[in-house]
Amino acid sequence: MPGHAERPDRLRAIASYLTASGLLGEFSERETTPVDDVRLSSIHDAGYLKSLEALAPEVGIVAVDPDTALGPASLTAAGLATGAVVDAVTAVLAGEAKTAFCAVRPPGHHAEHDAAMGFCFYNSIAIGADAALAAGLKRVAILDFDVHHGNGTVEIMQDRPEVLVCSSFQHPYYPHRYFDLERPHIVNTPLPAGTGSAAFREAIERDWLPALEAHQPELVLVSAGFDAHQDDPLAGLKLTEDDFRWITTLILEAAAASAEGRVVSALEGGYDLNALARSVGVHLEVLAGA
Repeated sequence: MPGHAERPDRLRAIASYLTASGLLGEFSERETTPVDDVRLSSIHDAGYLKSLEALAPEVGIVAVDPDTALGPASLTAAGLATGAVVDAVTAVLAGEAKTAFCAVRPPGHHAEHDAAMGFCFYNSIAIGADAALAAGLKRVAILDFDVHHGNGTVEIMQDRPEVLVCSSFQHPYYPHRYFDLERPHIVNTPLPAGTGSAAFREAIERDWLPALEAHQPELVLVSAGFDAHQDDPLAGLKLTEDDFRWITTLILEAAAASAEGRVVSALEGGYDLNALARSVGVHLEVLAGA
């Protein structure tokens, strides 16, 4: 949809930057396959999935909510994005790679088990976690540093203690849901608008590191949103590329401690094209060095 923040130019900007920087050569690229219906229905309500299919237009755009638009190819794209995360989990668990990054859109972490919102239709990272557990893992962690709270992931995993969910986010801010849920395996890290590097890092070390040490995940999944960057137009945190380098390093160290270094990261937010591309670049530099 013209003028919408979640637009194809996001992936084009990332691809152009990675090509120009030579970083693309550090990774093997893979085509993905659409997620299957069994995987989708393991996380999402069957009636919700049917309602999305019924709502999808043959032409034009349909508003699911004030922020989320559904076009003729939206569910195809969401299915491929989710399939990429599941494929990456499968590859990493098979030992084909230690780390993987899924450059996908639309994002997924706002999608609840029976609701689309915040540009999200299928919760890719939650479905990836479910796939990992179905493959035999006992404990998984989802780490979400998007500027918006990962409400969908928290809602879906609230009664699944085998999945640790840590989410840092600007607060009070969209989506205003599940940010105060209290569970031992749910770690919410709210940050006031204007938070910069020092306070962000202190909060992550305070909240996430003890939780990761206690949980001992066998795989670390990442909801990698880069809209906490100081240049992003949709929010008010003040992070820089160096903060994304720092938190990626912290994630790899946590994965090395209990998960054999296994990390699967999936793109969530990030809407200033230049800041997004640079931030993904440093994230991949660290992942490539794992």
